[in-house]
Parts: sequence; structure tokens; C-alpha cells
Amino acid sequence: MLTALFGPRRSYRKPTGRSDMQRLSPARCLVLLGLVAVVALVAAGAQTVSPVTAQQPRVLKMQASWPAALTLYDNFKMFAERVEKLSGGRLKIETLPAGAVVPAFEVLEATNKKVIDGAHTWAAYWTGKHKAAVLFTGGPGGTFGMDFMDVIGWMYEGGGWDLYQEFYRDILKMNVVAIPILPAGPQAFGWFKRPIKNLADFRGMKCRQTGIAAEVFTEMGMRVVNMPGGEIIPAAERGVIDCAEWVGGVEDLKLGFHNIWKYHYTPGMHENVTVGELIVNRDIWTSLSPDLQEIVKAAASETFLKWWVRWQRQNADALAELQEKHKVNILRTPDEILVEFLRAWDRIAKREAEKDPFFRKVLESQRQYAAKVVPAKRFMFPPYEFAANYYWPPKK
Repeated sequence: MLTALFGPRRSYRKPTGRSDMQRLSPARCLVLLGLVAVVALVAAGAQTVSPVTAQQPRVLKMQASWPAALTLYDNFKMFAERVEKLSGGRLKIETLPAGAVVPAFEVLEATNKKVIDGAHTWAAYWTGKHKAAVLFTGGPGGTFGMDFMDVIGWMYEGGGWDLYQEFYRDILKMNVVAIPILPAGPQAFGWFKRPIKNLADFRGMKCRQTGIAAEVFTEMGMRVVNMPGGEIIPAAERGVIDCAEWVGGVEDLKLGFHNIWKYHYTPGMHENVTVGELIVNRDIWTSLSPDLQEIVKAAASETFLKWWVRWQRQNADALAELQEKHKVNILRTPDEILVEFLRAWDRIAKREAEKDPFFRKVLESQRQYAAKVVPAKRFMFPPYEFAANYYWPPKK
């Protein structure tokens, strides 16, 4: 090839002081420079085309069970932002509000069938499918007196995680993976149009409740109506309900509960601990690389903690606004009601445990963990009100 380009070899001649390039004819110089340019371009192209840089980000479409206007939805967005950042943009979560693809209470079935890739929701919505669902939210009374950290401790240190996955996989036959992500409590007892001083005062009222709490309140004499949060105010305006419970503080303020009711009672034992969840279709989950799975779990844990401390401050601001600006009466729930709620829940839990082996299995797992942790914490931790009352005496 070189002979074809440059001609036959010539005999050696004594150097004349000129360079090799100078000795070549102009035409041959152009050919040589062209070859160099082609080689350089090919090399440059090989360096810039990379499977990593050419890879498109993976996008998962997920829907919440609440409207975008609620603070609960901020937890969803915070999680999505952390996933994208921790993954370096390789994984993105498209967050959708309730109703964007399916109704709020249908996200589990939609995730199972891959209508959506996942959901930001609450396990207690599935108590109609199986009563054990409520136990994975924390359950009434904790359960067994556990607080948020105790429930998460049971989940990660007491065997709860395996039971959680077993519940969806084997009991509900849903092809999903579930991850705790949303602490939403302690929740308020509810909103009323008049003072509630004892059990007799709310018996017979039509009140919005969901999940197992609806069954407990029914046992206590309340007439319950199940509906998503976004339907509460329209239902109250039409007279469908007399009272309601949603979350409390900042969430209730955003929905405008103060425009309907002026008596707000807190706390409640129905959700003194309540944990929302992220569910992901199991096929989608297993298709993620191991590092992306770990990123999703890490982002969920980080979101749980960061959102919870932010939410507590927001609730404090909301309660002040409800009292000072909207003239709402913020009142403590009578102990008689709280104790009776726990008694009613214990009766229901006992009945469910007697007839369902899996409910009994989860409840007993929680009981064993709580038996170790709750009494120890009660002994080691000072009562919250001790220092709180010292520095901030209750107003009389």
C-alpha cells in the first residue's frame, strides 16, 4: 500500500539538510495529512462513545393515595429527589397524585398489575383484604405501647421486615415489595361541631374513619363512613358526615377542616403511631441493579427521618394558626375515650388472632418485641411532659 501511495523505493542519497516532509511532493503531503486526520477522528470517536454515557435514566411511574396539595405528598417528592441524586440520575421517580392513573384506594392492585410501577400509600387501606394490614402501619395503641422508633425497630430488628414481605407476597398474593417511608402521627382524635367530654357525646355521630380504626369506633358506638381525604370537606358540606378524622395539624389545615368544625381533639389512640409505605412491583424491583435497590431503600429511610422532624415543626405552626387565626378550640381528648378505644381494639385484635393464623403471628411478634423494649424505655426515658411542663407550663 505504501508503494502505491509513495512510489518505488529509491536508493539512499546523502542528506541534503531538508526534512522528510520537505522532500515529499505537495500531493503526497496532502495524502499523508489526510490519513493522520482520519485516524485521529476514529480514535476520538472511540473515546467519546461509551455505554455509560449513552445510557438513558430509568424512570419509574408511581402514584400516591393523596392529593399533591397535602404535606404527605411532600414526603413522596422528597424521596424522589433523593433517589435521583443518590443514583447520579440513573434512576428517576415520576410522582403522581391520587387519581392521576387510578383512584386512591386502587394503587395496590394497579402496582400488582403493572398499571403503575409503584405507589406511595398506607397499608391500613387494605384491611378489607386482610386485617393484619393495619399491624404494618403501627396499629392502634402502637401496638402494645410502641412509639415510632419502636415500630421501625420491630420492622428492622425484630423480624417485622420478613413478615411485611410475606404479607404481600403470600397472604394478599400481590407481586409487590413494601418499604416503610412515611411517619404520619401521632394523629388527632378528630374534628367536631361541639365539645366532646365523654363516650356518650360522640355515640351515634357519622364520622369519617378508615381501616381498622373504623371497626374500633363502630364498636364504641360511632357510625363510620370510609372515604379518601380529598372527599371529606365536600361530604361535610353536604351533611353526609358530622365529624371527621384525617391526620391532624398541618394536613387538616390544608384541607380546610377549620371552615367546617371548630372543635379539634388530640391525640387519638387509633393512629398514635402510623407508618405509610412505598410499594414497588416485584418484577420492576428485581429488574433494578442491586446498587439501585439499596439506593431506593436508603432514600426511603432518610426520607422517613428528615420528613418526620420537618412535619413536627409544621404541625406546631399549624396548631398555632388554627388557634390564633381561625379561632379553633384545640382540646385534649378525654382519657375515658382513649382508654375505651384501647379496650375495644384489644377485643377486636383478640378475635382476629383467634380466627386468623397470620394475624396472630404478626401480633405475637410485635408483642414479644414490645415486651422487651417498651418497659425498658419507660424506665430509662424521662416522661416527655416532665421537662416540657417545667419549661412550658400548660396554659390554664
